[in-house]
Amino acid sequence: MRVVVVDKKKCTGGKGCDYVCIKFCPVNRTGKDCITAGPDTKIIVDEPLCIGCGICVKKCPFDAVKVVNLPNELESQEVHNYGRNNFRLFNLIIPQKNQVMGLVGVNGIGKSTCLKILSNQLKPNLGEIDSEFDGQKVIEFFKGSEAQQYFEDLYTKGVQTSYKPQYIESIPKIFKGTVKELLNTVSNDIKTVCEELNISHALDRKVKDISGGELQRVAIAASLLKPSEFLFIDEPSSYLDIKQRLMIANSLRQHASKKKCSVVVEHDLIMLDYLADVGHIMYGRPGVYGVVSKSLSIRECINTYLEGYIREDNMRFRDEEIKFEVKAPTKALGGYSLISWKSLTKKLGSFKLEVNEGSLKQNEIVGILGENGTGKTTFAKILAGVIKPDTGELNDSVKISYKPQYIQLEHDDFVTAVLARCPKSIVDKLGITHLLKRKLSELSGGELQRVAIAECLAREADIYLLDEPSAHLDVEQRLNVAKLLRDIIKKKEASAFVIDHDLLFIDYLSDRLFVFLGQGGSNGITYGPMDMHKGMNLFLKDLGITFRRDKDTKRPRANKLDSQKDVEQKESGEYYYQ
Repeated sequence: MRVVVVDKKKCTGGKGCDYVCIKFCPVNRTGKDCITAGPDTKIIVDEPLCIGCGICVKKCPFDAVKVVNLPNELESQEVHNYGRNNFRLFNLIIPQKNQVMGLVGVNGIGKSTCLKILSNQLKPNLGEIDSEFDGQKVIEFFKGSEAQQYFEDLYTKGVQTSYKPQYIESIPKIFKGTVKELLNTVSNDIKTVCEELNISHALDRKVKDISGGELQRVAIAASLLKPSEFLFIDEPSSYLDIKQRLMIANSLRQHASKKKCSVVVEHDLIMLDYLADVGHIMYGRPGVYGVVSKSLSIRECINTYLEGYIREDNMRFRDEEIKFEVKAPTKALGGYSLISWKSLTKKLGSFKLEVNEGSLKQNEIVGILGENGTGKTTFAKILAGVIKPDTGELNDSVKISYKPQYIQLEHDDFVTAVLARCPKSIVDKLGITHLLKRKLSELSGGELQRVAIAECLAREADIYLLDEPSAHLDVEQRLNVAKLLRDIIKKKEASAFVIDHDLLFIDYLSDRLFVFLGQGGSNGITYGPMDMHKGMNLFLKDLGITFRRDKDTKRPRANKLDSQKDVEQKESGEYYYQ
């Protein structure tokens, strides 16, 4: 079986390439029309005629064509095809009764497509792109599985589903009223859920005026308030800090217990592990095809994903296993401080930040943890020289390369111009080579994030300062950033500060921790930098949660609240197990 995908955004319709794919196609040279120009000037590939030689893939200067040969048995498992020369989905999650199901995989692999099909947002065509939708065909396709009963209920009995989309940014464009008015379109009894998700204070504000974290919680609230038997949640952790993520996880588990089944897509593996009972891995090739694995326990699912090899399917989908260290992966060399600061203070409106005396040593990566609104970004801006402290001294005789939290496009340049001085090794490791000939305004959030990270790491600096680099990135992209940053720090004997809310990412990356405590939006106070064990204990104790290490992968796992392990660790004062 052969899958051919043409990216219409990348294909220039002959401009700048003179249709080299058409000219060099060996099938075309025999007089047949394997590759042709469509009515919109973009190319069309006749898949039955394609011989899979890959010449068009190599010749296309814009990386617009993908040709992949797949096992023939997958042909009978095709659930949806987005159209000619487009993405295909094979297999599907089978909803299991009284379970919270997790779905993990890289961006562009079909996770959201699965949720849209199950929530009836998208009608599966079973690969028949020119046929009218036929619900009975879908039911027959899944005959003999639990999915058969599910689709019978969905298409013939009108079972109620609730769906929280991945991209919440479009909500303010669609709805112009207040948060209360939005939630009242779903239910008249919103008080309990709003208190549960800590959004009661925002009820009378316009949807367009609330923050990203508030908007995320409003979207989750709407999905929970909608009467439904099945719940589908796509990436609930975006824009949320660690405390909010665990609060959402507890809330979703509580509401999921009243549903027949709930399915969650999430890149924060700690949150997914904490939330789900079972899980599926999605593998394939981003933007080309995706395959849903069989169901595994959530621990086995995440461990298998980190290993990169699914034994049940005899499928290796990643060359390297992702491993965690029990101790910090590197030790500071030299022992001298690259930068130090006396006690600093900064007031911004009603908010006050107090930074206790500290320093950053050569050849180390310090993770910065704290709730939203406790001053992490304010401290980063002080270090980067964007703003000045009100009191205190900062030794700033070092070069700092700063990637801000929010990436603003001052110029709509081509990526290749922005990364003109960026080493090829950085571009390759971040997987952005194919973006070089595109404009910044054409990039997705994850693509723009990786370009900004590449630009930051390409600069010559003593300290690299990255504010929320994991935002919009999938699990593998986050860990690639971590490995790349480690390599650069070691090679240049520089250091780094990394602010992030993904505890697994911070644990994987950091040598020491810098902890911000306080009341979000009102005040913040710093502790450290200090060793990982002490820093994590301080931070997790403030959150009231405990972590253990997985015995196989050594990854951190959050203990269920009030579980035997949770109680034991709290009694011993060990909130973070090394």
